[in-house]
Amino acid sequence: MKLGIINSAFQQVGMDTATGLKHIARIGFDTVDIFTEAAGISKKEIRIVDVTTQKLGLPIVSLPVVAVGLVDFNEPVREFHVGRCRQYIDLAKTWGARNILLVLGEYIWQREVIAPGDQWAWGIETCRRLGDYAAKRNIDIALELEPFRLSLLNNVSEMVRFIDECDHPRVRANIDVSHLVLSDCGPAELKKLKGRAIHVHVSDCDGKVHGDLPPGRGVVKFTPYLQAIRELGIDGAVSIELEYAPQPARIVAWVEEAYRETARLMELVGLRD
Repeated sequence: MKLGIINSAFQQVGMDTATGLKHIARIGFDTVDIFTEAAGISKKEIRIVDVTTQKLGLPIVSLPVVAVGLVDFNEPVREFHVGRCRQYIDLAKTWGARNILLVLGEYIWQREVIAPGDQWAWGIETCRRLGDYAAKRNIDIALELEPFRLSLLNNVSEMVRFIDECDHPRVRANIDVSHLVLSDCGPAELKKLKGRAIHVHVSDCDGKVHGDLPPGRGVVKFTPYLQAIRELGIDGAVSIELEYAPQPARIVAWVEEAYRETARLMELVGLRD
């Protein structure tokens, strides 16, 4: 697999897109995931990303999008987010990316009032529609597992159930190693995602709360997870996800550290191409 990073690591500290991408290429990453807002991105920014990544030889793999409204009980809200996600799919096509990384929402009101099964069904229906749209553009949808109690997709079993019920060749899973740890899903469970996973996120955490730290800064034992991922034979990328650097002025060193440790771990298990 290739080693990439989500460029939000630099965006969060106010660094402009082109400068962040240049750091990513210089550090040695194979690919990049672009964090943006497809519904409001300017033509200028689209061109900056396109020209800069091509000049640097830095392929774009994925575009993350949080669309919690896809499971909202109000139909107009769901329709808005279907349209917004279609804009991400169009942008992914423009940039030659492989997938959009889709974060679904949570069950509201503690799974009371609105039947959980209804929210699940709305998620299936909207993802099927997005899968149809993505298929026409040769783009995949990678669903994120979120390790929170009320998230629809909060463990491997629920991810498998959703993908199987959705039953769409373009709707697949993303594997986030720290999210697996936080949801008490061990490496052995990844066997269930054979043929269902297309993308990977890597970050560390303290084992209790969401962290997005460089590997080695938390408690995650990466080796068995990466070995299990290797066995899945995914033709894709492992993308580092870093957020909220404690020292924004040292963000470049933060990313360099994450790159070195992730590259070492991938090479240790023979995962990096």
